[in-house]
Amino acid sequence: MITKRIIPCLDVKNGRVVKGVNFLGLNDVSSPVELAKYYSDCGADELVFYDITASAEGRALFTDILCEVARTIFIPLTVGGGINTLDDFDRVLKCGADKVSVNSGAIRNPDLVYEAAKRYGNQCVVISADVKRVDGVFRVFAKGGRENTGMEAISWIRRCVDNGAGEVVLNSIDTDGVKQGFDLEMLDAVCRAVDVPVIASGGAGSMDDFVTLFKTLPGVDAGLAASIFHFGEVAIPDLKRRLADEGIPMRL
Repeated sequence: MITKRIIPCLDVKNGRVVKGVNFLGLNDVSSPVELAKYYSDCGADELVFYDITASAEGRALFTDILCEVARTIFIPLTVGGGINTLDDFDRVLKCGADKVSVNSGAIRNPDLVYEAAKRYGNQCVVISADVKRVDGVFRVFAKGGRENTGMEAISWIRRCVDNGAGEVVLNSIDTDGVKQGFDLEMLDAVCRAVDVPVIASGGAGSMDDFVTLFKTLPGVDAGLAASIFHFGEVAIPDLKRRLADEGIPMRL
């Protein structure tokens, strides 16, 4: 049986890890290099690094910090933020990323996913979808959750997977930072629509939330979180032991 993954997320702004609620009210947390090393050492399965203001500010991702993070860790690294061209993919991969996450860049240029998958392989391309309910419909948001694209989310995610995305990170803006549990309804809709790994992001507040996630939606491959790990509310080794005790396959 394929093991489930536990993935901490570093949201980086101006070279520092930050965290907010519903994508707003960002507070300084730590150095991304120090935090990345800590997570790599304590048993995280992968790490996600998002330069969260690169797209909104229309600039390239911070490659100097990324290179330092990549040198420090020994687990797979997914990187996103300001990925708009194949050159951006190339630059980030050369900095040490294993996978590249694209959101706003794919919205602006839907062919980007297809072109990147063709050049680097499906396993390298991650579609990161920031999704929020608008009048009862799942809508895709761009620029770090600031801009409603008007696109229906499930069909958009399916289109990206059809174009070659090998993994989906579903970021629920509705549950982000609220710590009341993952967005199971939204995740279920995505799992039913695609046949690639789906990573749940947004809403983890306790170990129980991960138990509920994997037991309710066995099709979800990984749980991603930030606040509860950054602020020491949940230790990754403790979480993985708890999940294993619940019969959820884990790499211990």
